[in-house]
Amino acid sequence: MKRTEPEIDLSRKFVRLIERRPDGFVEFEFAIGDPELYAEMLLPSEAYASFCEVNGVVFLEPRDDGGTGATEDWNWNLHQATHQRFR
Repeated sequence: MKRTEPEIDLSRKFVRLIERRPDGFVEFEFAIGDPELYAEMLLPSEAYASFCEVNGVVFLEPRDDGGTGATEDWNWNLHQATHQRFR
Protein backbone atom coordinates (compact mmCIF):
# COMPACT_ATOMS: atom_id res chain seq x y z
CA MET A 1 0.00 0.00 0.00
CA LYS A 2 1.38 3.40 -0.98
CA ARG A 3 1.43 6.13 1.69
CA THR A 4 -0.26 9.38 0.69
CA GLU A 5 0.49 11.53 3.74
CA PRO A 6 3.87 13.27 3.93
CA GLU A 7 6.58 11.80 6.13
CA ILE A 8 7.44 13.68 9.32
CA ASP A 9 11.01 14.93 9.36
CA LEU A 10 12.30 13.80 12.77
CA SER A 11 15.48 15.82 12.32
CA ARG A 12 13.53 19.10 12.60
CA LYS A 13 13.06 20.30 16.18
CA PHE A 14 11.14 23.35 17.31
CA VAL A 15 10.98 25.53 20.43
CA ARG A 16 8.37 28.15 21.28
CA LEU A 17 9.22 30.27 24.34
CA ILE A 18 6.31 30.67 26.74
CA GLU A 19 7.88 32.57 29.64
CA ARG A 20 11.18 33.39 31.33
CA ARG A 21 10.20 33.20 34.99
CA PRO A 22 11.63 35.39 37.78
CA ASP A 23 12.91 32.24 39.56
CA GLY A 24 15.31 31.56 36.65
CA PHE A 25 13.28 28.85 34.94
CA VAL A 26 12.17 28.94 31.31
CA GLU A 27 8.80 27.54 30.20
CA PHE A 28 8.68 26.45 26.57
CA GLU A 29 7.10 24.10 24.03
CA PHE A 30 9.35 21.50 22.37
CA ALA A 31 8.30 19.68 19.20
CA ILE A 32 9.92 17.16 16.87
CA GLY A 33 8.83 17.01 13.23
CA ASP A 34 5.55 18.93 13.65
CA PRO A 35 5.46 22.19 15.64
CA GLU A 36 1.80 21.65 16.57
CA LEU A 37 2.50 18.38 18.40
CA TYR A 38 4.61 19.44 21.36
CA ALA A 39 5.52 18.82 24.98
CA GLU A 40 5.53 21.66 27.48
CA MET A 41 8.85 21.81 29.30
CA LEU A 42 10.47 23.71 32.15
CA LEU A 43 14.25 24.05 32.55
CA PRO A 44 16.68 26.35 34.35
CA SER A 45 17.81 29.16 32.03
CA GLU A 46 21.31 27.74 31.42
CA ALA A 47 19.95 24.25 30.75
CA TYR A 48 17.39 25.73 28.33
CA ALA A 49 20.14 27.45 26.32
CA SER A 50 22.17 24.23 26.23
CA PHE A 51 19.10 22.15 25.30
CA CYS A 52 18.32 24.44 22.35
CA GLU A 53 21.93 24.40 21.14
CA VAL A 54 22.36 20.62 21.40
CA ASN A 55 19.07 19.97 19.59
CA GLY A 56 19.63 22.60 16.88
CA VAL A 57 16.10 23.91 17.29
CA VAL A 58 14.13 26.27 15.09
CA PHE A 59 12.66 29.04 17.26
CA LEU A 60 8.96 29.70 16.65
CA GLU A 61 7.05 32.95 17.15
CA PRO A 62 5.01 33.27 20.38
CA ARG A 63 1.40 32.11 20.20
CA ASP A 64 -1.31 34.73 19.68
CA ASP A 65 -3.41 34.75 22.87
CA GLY A 66 -6.14 36.88 21.31
CA GLY A 67 -8.46 34.00 20.46
CA THR A 68 -12.07 33.98 21.60
CA GLY A 69 -15.05 31.75 21.08
CA ALA A 70 -16.60 28.54 22.33
CA THR A 71 -13.57 26.40 21.50
CA GLU A 72 -11.36 28.60 23.68
CA ASP A 73 -12.65 26.76 26.78
CA TRP A 74 -11.06 23.56 25.44
CA ASN A 75 -7.77 25.08 24.27
CA TRP A 76 -5.48 25.44 27.26
CA ASN A 77 -1.95 24.55 28.24
CA LEU A 78 -0.10 23.79 31.45
CA HIS A 79 1.14 27.38 31.75
CA GLN A 80 -2.45 28.67 31.72
CA ALA A 81 -3.58 26.00 34.17
CA THR A 82 -1.04 27.20 36.74
CA HIS A 83 -2.19 30.82 36.44
CA GLN A 84 -6.00 30.59 36.34
CA ARG A 85 -8.85 28.54 37.72
CA PHE A 86 -10.67 26.05 35.53
CA ARG A 87 -14.12 27.01 34.30
